[in-house]
Amino acid sequence: MGQSETVLVIEDDTEIVDLLSLHLRDLGLEVDSAGNGQDGVAKAQAGGYALVLLDIMLPGLDGLEVCRRIREQPGYIPVLMLTARSEELDKVVGLEVGADDYVTKPFSVRELMARVRALLRRTERISRAASGADGVVEEQPQHFGRLTVDTGRRSVSLDGNRVELTAKEFDLLATLCRHPGQAFSRAKLLEIVWGYGYEGYSHTVNSHVNRLRSKIEVDPSRPQFIETVWGYGYRFVASGEAG
Repeated sequence: MGQSETVLVIEDDTEIVDLLSLHLRDLGLEVDSAGNGQDGVAKAQAGGYALVLLDIMLPGLDGLEVCRRIREQPGYIPVLMLTARSEELDKVVGLEVGADDYVTKPFSVRELMARVRALLRRTERISRAASGADGVVEEQPQHFGRLTVDTGRRSVSLDGNRVELTAKEFDLLATLCRHPGQAFSRAKLLEIVWGYGYEGYSHTVNSHVNRLRSKIEVDPSRPQFIETVWGYGYRFVASGEAG
């Protein structure tokens, strides 16, 4: 992680902002903050941030709407959502609107900083792979009929038109299409795409698959590319003719 990287903390509790700022600076990161949703969106849209820490309960725009608006802008900023809510539905909705990860309050500072480091490392790996700086030969675009997946540039197109995916949606699709025909369990996809345990949250995979299907399938209720393996998980059908 570079010394110049800046994290935007969108949180209305100043004590939490101060606590997070202290520990983020210990990681060598700069910190900027916003105390409400409108200011948070404005700062995020101005760009230049390596990561956004986003509280779900904010005055004005709530964290879910802030995340939606961040995801509507060009470019990609990882979003780690902070929530005092414990209901599973709220966590899933946060991931569905484009958050990369979430931590429930009261949170362990050590765990939160570990998640921050993990997201920043993943972003750095993506950047290095795209530029060829890591010495890895860039993967060639894969063509599956009307669908093209370019893992080197992290882009997807359908009938020649770019498809906008969140980072997790792209990682999920890339994992499946790199191994056409191979069935992946939901637990394995969680491990590969999310990087660590989300025990009990296999519906996170389901919701991301549903979002992917809505973007790449002609009829999401009769998917041609991402096939459900009932009672297990999913597989990618290279011919685009899933049953």
